[in-house]
Amino acid sequence: MDRRDIKEESGFAKDLKNTGKDEYIDYTVTENGKSYRIPYKMVREMVITGVDKQELKDIPHSARIQYRLLLLDSVLKAKIEFIRGKVTITYNPTGAANSKDKISKDEIIKFFAEQGVHIDPKGIAEREVDYISEIYKPQFDPAQIREHAPYGYTREEWKKMKPEYMQKTLEGERKKQEKFHEWQQSYIVRYPEIAKEYGIEAAPAKKGIFAKFTGKDKKEKGFWFHGV
Repeated sequence: MDRRDIKEESGFAKDLKNTGKDEYIDYTVTENGKSYRIPYKMVREMVITGVDKQELKDIPHSARIQYRLLLLDSVLKAKIEFIRGKVTITYNPTGAANSKDKISKDEIIKFFAEQGVHIDPKGIAEREVDYISEIYKPQFDPAQIREHAPYGYTREEWKKMKPEYMQKTLEGERKKQEKFHEWQQSYIVRYPEIAKEYGIEAAPAKKGIFAKFTGKDKKEKGFWFHGV
């Protein structure tokens, strides 16, 4: 059965109709005259410091824990830094006004305990994160493209080198364009029928040094004998 012409409402839209009001109307972003619904408005970021490296074991084991964190639907971002003993998690907190999966701080602590990592609540710092301005906008509508220094140079070295490099690049482009136009004009002179077909007028050909003195475009072919 071809279902392409059947338009079904999403479960989210049906829920809104059942409640009789749009609880998530504030979760809308307008781009180029079109409105897009955003799944979150406010989420939470948790930064855990002083994590025991003995429990994290090593970098591969830390990476596996990070991967398991990201498998949770309620976790938006997760980063475990083994060397610094630091964990950063952005998650959808319990009580948030959205229909997505949620998780609490205690549940996160319990998750780490199941992985053999015991978190000290005193080493936890949390803050509210605006999903639209801090996550959605930087990812899908960045203010600027992040610039990286060339390999082998620091950012400060590149800042000093960049103006001279850009000037040389522009000069090289200008010379390439001049060379191309010269070739283009010589081609038109050699094939006037093509120039006429496209309505192009050939610029007067530049005379070389030999032509300036002899009035000829190039030397005539022949033999030259001394004394003749």
